Amino acid sequence: MRKEIFLALVIHNHQPVGNFDYVFERACREAYEPMIALIEKHPGIRITLHYSGCLLDWIIKNRGDLIERLKALVARNQIEIMTGGYYEPVLIAIPDSDKKGQINKLSSTVSKLFGYEPQGAWLTERVWEPHIAKSFADCDVEYTIVDDTHFKYAGLNEDALYGYYVTEEQGKKLNVFSTLKSLRYSIPWENVDTVIDWLKSKADSSGSKLALMGDDGEKFGMWPGTYEHCWGKKQDGNYTGSDNPGSIGWMEKYFSALEENSDIIKTITPAEYKNQFPPIGRVYLPTASYDEMTEWVLPVKLAAKFKLIKNKLAKSRDLDTLRFLKGGFWRNFMVKYPEINTMHKKMLRVSGKIHKFLNEYSGETSIKLLDNLWAGQCNCPYWHGVFGGVYLFHIRSAVYENLLKAELLLDRLKKKVRKGQENQKGSQALNNAVCEKTDFDLDGRYEILIETEKQNFYIAPSNGGACFEWDWRERYFNILNTLTRREEVYHRDLIMGVKEGRAILSDSEKPENIHTEAVRIKEKGLEKRLFYDRNRRLSFVDRFIHEKSGFKDFYKSQFIELGNFVSEPYEYSIVSEKATENITENGVCAVKLYRQGEVKSGKSTTPLLLEKTFKIKKEDEVTKVDYKLTNTGGSEISTIFGVETNWALMGGNSEGSYFTAEAGLANVKKRLDSMGEIKKTLSVVLHLDWLNMDINVSWINKAKLWWYPVETISNSEGGFERIYQGLCVMPMWPVLLKPGESFCEQLTVILR
Repeated sequence: MRKEIFLALVIHNHQPVGNFDYVFERACREAYEPMIALIEKHPGIRITLHYSGCLLDWIIKNRGDLIERLKALVARNQIEIMTGGYYEPVLIAIPDSDKKGQINKLSSTVSKLFGYEPQGAWLTERVWEPHIAKSFADCDVEYTIVDDTHFKYAGLNEDALYGYYVTEEQGKKLNVFSTLKSLRYSIPWENVDTVIDWLKSKADSSGSKLALMGDDGEKFGMWPGTYEHCWGKKQDGNYTGSDNPGSIGWMEKYFSALEENSDIIKTITPAEYKNQFPPIGRVYLPTASYDEMTEWVLPVKLAAKFKLIKNKLAKSRDLDTLRFLKGGFWRNFMVKYPEINTMHKKMLRVSGKIHKFLNEYSGETSIKLLDNLWAGQCNCPYWHGVFGGVYLFHIRSAVYENLLKAELLLDRLKKKVRKGQENQKGSQALNNAVCEKTDFDLDGRYEILIETEKQNFYIAPSNGGACFEWDWRERYFNILNTLTRREEVYHRDLIMGVKEGRAILSDSEKPENIHTEAVRIKEKGLEKRLFYDRNRRLSFVDRFIHEKSGFKDFYKSQFIELGNFVSEPYEYSIVSEKATENITENGVCAVKLYRQGEVKSGKSTTPLLLEKTFKIKKEDEVTKVDYKLTNTGGSEISTIFGVETNWALMGGNSEGSYFTAEAGLANVKKRLDSMGEIKKTLSVVLHLDWLNMDINVSWINKAKLWWYPVETISNSEGGFERIYQGLCVMPMWPVLLKPGESFCEQLTVILR
């Protein structure tokens, strides 16, 4: 009998919420449009495409011609369009109501645009948990795609993955296909003939065997060196394809080869295959993502060891053991990166508020309200691997921007509803400010959340009594959206790559699979900037610094800490807790934190009581912090006390971003990516031109000032890069206290 095999090619296209316009434009020019052109040229090739809703929004607005071309391809039944979460969330990490809303929104959009009812849903980053089957089924999704990794964890061999299976959750059924790692890693990297020969070798006489590859569309043109590799050489800056002899790209060769071998290799869409053939059987998949993701989520030391073991097993061809070697669990990104957990819990808080309101006041709704919330669930900054992920400031900032827009719009809707109710009762105007004690980050310890009309100010008593989120609500900006400088497992690759002479500048034209061991760098000397913080970057961190430590020691995290206040627990009281909604009559919420700790002074260690009180006004952007240090021991204390603040200043390394400070008779003006010391000053003003934003920080007693840029070294598809995350500013005062004496200081922050 004649041997044959079906081939399903599924291309997933996405750009993050908040990504720069030029990135969207480049992605269309170098990856998405060439793919559409290739499909148009080869009408015999069936293919499946997925576009996230946020990418579709941009294409509709800026490249409507591509939508028309896709409509034509759908009309001639050549392509299948998939649904999924509209803003490409990791679905398992968002509330069920938001899962349903996002999936239905994209399904509706696909139906309106293309007159096509999607049957399949793209599963973001293939992050699977069993309950997601019910969520998909409830949205009339008939199938999704996961990795062969998921099936292998369930005990299936690769030979058993050439088709699809059915699973269920609470009796709700979902079909699941496997994308084969061997195809993901060979397309478009291996020789075309090699890929074709591999497919032929898998053909059989069953008449129903299927090989499926589902992967990112950006690797076809946007990854380093892949544009010419995939689409042919450029001529006058344009794609030449097969029109220019000798410059035929990999994809043209591949599609031509598929047509030439169509008697054996038959392209098909997953929906079409599912409608023609029954499932291989039933399966229950464990929690998993693709193989690399389970490695990235592990702690650094364990990830390095895990990778070493995997490589050793692969080299020895011990595939039976390798298949059961399971890495970490996706949700632990929220443990590995506390900043991700803060962002995630903020999203859950906003979602909970919104859905509670919509359930109570179904008549008072807003499409924009849910759209902003859902845009704030875009997956990209909620994890990190080879791609920038959480390290990309503008992507994190976009998530907070949308969550804050949703929160502010919700408050306005609430005010509208309640004002109507109060007017009917003849009552006074409402007070929207609250001061709440709650376990915000779900770690078993309380946080204190101050939320006013102008600011959100979140305090962690268990972590040095510091501020971990500070939202300037009317600017939709979290000014404490900083990131800790921490070790990543790939930093070892950078160090060794430079040491061994294997590091290459990322402007190299050689096409690279991002999963290879290539060491690409965007600038020289990055390995010399690898400094790791001892604690998470927060604001109003209380430090006692050794007199021999300098600002460069502080920058490199090599200074001597003399106190035990930085990350230790503080006790607390909400001063205004007896007032209506925890706000005093003059509209100020006050939270007092205090810790009986100790400070090393000379050769002795002396007890010290540190008290700090945060005072935030209801109706403006002024925050005051009162400090009182009291020597509760029996010997004198001589030390240097500093208050570390960190400011998330996107674009802080641009020409229009700077700070000014008074130094003697002159004013000092410095770029926000500079570092240094001022001997005596009373204030500093941080200015961002592009946001027309000033942050004025002042204090009563003249202080020495240290500042430096917070920069991380992360890996991305383009190589190792340095990313400006913000500015660390620390005023310091010499403190000399006899037993029973106190030192007082007040910091004032004004947002303008």
